[in-house]
Amino acid sequence: MTQEKKQEFTRRLTCCNRGEMIVIMYDILFAYLEDGVRAKEERDYQGFKNAVGKASQVVSRLMEDLDFNYEISGNLYAEYQFVNKLLAMAVCKNTAQNLLDAQQVLKNLYDAFKEAAQQDTSEPLMQHTQQVVAGMTYQKGSLTETLQGSESSRGFLA
Repeated sequence: MTQEKKQEFTRRLTCCNRGEMIVIMYDILFAYLEDGVRAKEERDYQGFKNAVGKASQVVSRLMEDLDFNYEISGNLYAEYQFVNKLLAMAVCKNTAQNLLDAQQVLKNLYDAFKEAAQQDTSEPLMQHTQQVVAGMTYQKGSLTETLQGSESSRGFLA
C-alpha cells in the first residue's frame, strides 16, 4: 500500500463514526487484496505473501470486533472464517484467484455496511482532531490541504 493511501485512510479514520469505521476497514482490506493481485501479476511472491498476510489481519480484526449479542454476528463470523481460508489457500497454492473470490464474497457485505453507515448519525469516534481543509489554494497539478486547529501541545502533559 502506498504512503499516500495510508495517509488517506488515516485522515478518514480521524473523523469517522462507528459505521464509517467498518467501511474504512473494508476499504483497507480491498486495498491489500488489490496489492496482492498486483504483486502476483508482477511475480513478486514475497509482496504477494505480505499483502495477503495484511489482508488476513484485517479480516481477523473484523472477526474480533463482532458483537455476539446480535444474531447476525454468527453469520458474519462464518463468512470471515471462509474468507480467511481463501486467503490461506491463496498463499499455499500461490494463486490470485482466491483473492478475487474473497473480494467477491466481501463485496456484498461491503455494500450493506456502506448503506448502514450512511444512516449512522452518531458522533465521530475521535475527539479534538485536526480538521483538514482541501482546495483553499491550488498548485499546478495538485490540491493543497491545510490543517486547521493545530495546537502546540497535542500529546500528554507530564
